[in-house]
Order: sequence, then structure tokens, then C-alpha cells
Amino acid sequence: MRPLLAAIELPQVQEIRVADIRSIAEHKPPGKDGSLLQDLGRVPAHLTVWGVATDPNTSALLEQLKSAMRAGDPVPFVADITSDTEIENVIIDDVEVRQLAGKPDRFAYAVTLREHMEPVRPADVSAFNADILGDAAGLLDDLLDGLDLAAGFATGLDQFVQPLGDLLERLINFRNDVDAART
Repeated sequence: MRPLLAAIELPQVQEIRVADIRSIAEHKPPGKDGSLLQDLGRVPAHLTVWGVATDPNTSALLEQLKSAMRAGDPVPFVADITSDTEIENVIIDDVEVRQLAGKPDRFAYAVTLREHMEPVRPADVSAFNADILGDAAGLLDDLLDGLDLAAGFATGLDQFVQPLGDLLERLINFRNDVDAART
């Protein structure tokens, strides 16, 4: 079976390389010998497909691959070698083509693919959001109560305006008197 990429049959595939890497974090507890390993899952697999196309319709095939790459949408990928890795959808990262000498319409191609993994939906956080909303509403009520007190505080300062109104003028006069007494 020839590998299929976005319903495009890839001709004369010579090599498929799959890089499937796990992400593991190492934690060293303070004051302890050894370490703990935490499995963080795996990163999306990378695939590279090399082959040769000798069909007269090769340019149309390569143009289909390039347009699928430009679209950037996940496309299905089926190959015998990747059936064990459970890779179903990929995104085409790169398409490289070069013409081979010796025969007309003979091209070597390399297609770089990246596995498309659907993002994990977050857990239901509605109860968490309700708690945050309740806390925010309580803080807002306290703030509004404080603002109500501020209006009374500001009007209560009116009684100090008259006695303190000419304070700056009296202090300037005092300084001038002190300076005059020194001389």
C-alpha cells in the first residue's frame, strides 16, 4: 500500500522517518539521593517522507501537496509504517522538490509532516468561576460601603477650612519675622 496524504497517493516512497519523543521531567528532591521522573506525555511526532516521482503528472501532484501545505489544515495520513504509532492527522510543514538529471519529469521530493493533536478541553470550571465571582462581588460591596463613608468624611472637613485657610500666610510671615530678627 502506498502512503496517502490528504487523499494524494505518494509515488515511489523510498523512506519514511518518524521521530516520536516523550517529554520527561526529572525532579531532584532536596537532601535526597536520586531523582523522580514525571512523564509529561509526548510531543507531536515529526515525519519525513522521501521519494521519487517519475509520472508525467508529477507537477500536478506536487502542486496539490504545496496547496495543502499553504492551507495549514490538518490532513489525514495513512501509511503501513505509521499504523503502530496511531498517527491519523498531520500538518504539512514543508515540501521540498528537486529535479533529477537523466530523465525528463523525474523529481525527488521530501515532505515534512507534524502530527496534529487535538487540544484537550479544559475541565468544567463553572463552580470555580462562581466562587471567584462571589468573592469579587463581596469585595465590591465593601468598596462601595467605603465610598459612602468618604462623602461624609469630605463634608466633615468643612469645619477646618476657615481656621486652616490662612495657615500658609501666617507661616510665611513667621519665617520673615525670624529672618528679620537674626539680622
